[in-house]
Amino acid sequence: MLPIAISTLTICGIEELPAQSTRKVSHVLSLLDPDLPELESFVAYEAHERTTLRFHDIITPQDGRVHPTEAHVAEILDFGVKLRESALKRQEGHLLVHCHMGISRSTAAMLSLMAQVNPEEGEDVLFARLRAIRPQAWPNSVMIGFADAQLKRSGKLTTALGRHYAHQLEAQPRYRQWMADLGRGAEVAMAG
Repeated sequence: MLPIAISTLTICGIEELPAQSTRKVSHVLSLLDPDLPELESFVAYEAHERTTLRFHDIITPQDGRVHPTEAHVAEILDFGVKLRESALKRQEGHLLVHCHMGISRSTAAMLSLMAQVNPEEGEDVLFARLRAIRPQAWPNSVMIGFADAQLKRSGKLTTALGRHYAHQLEAQPRYRQWMADLGRGAEVAMAG
């Protein structure tokens, strides 16, 4: 797989950010709840470029919450374009993508970026690589659907997402109830 113009890919949650500060992170994509205060963890990081998007990790619209939109995913893919363009100015880099827990928004963003930079790569291979980076990955299905359309994958990312969910439910059975409790039963159902 071609790196996303980068040599190291990391996905994590907010609580894991302090431990990443010594890993020479060059680029950060933060996906945060709109009402979360600015994170102090990045003060300890070396110089890096950071993009922050703010929306909730939900799959159905809810009053008072910001639903992921096509525009959010377009911003993620634009981040990927800029990351590739900046590759000519450096020899290596480390991309850190994080959300609150490092399970849903961040894994959807990373999968989208990997699919963008590897347009010929099979969808199941991309999800296997995502699991290698973040074994607990449960990508937000709305975000993957938007990425699927914007990357012109003709529904293949969404179909492979269902297979990924099935894999995750087998590997981590607790996800079935956990996701249902979070209002993500439609994603559990995608696993078949």
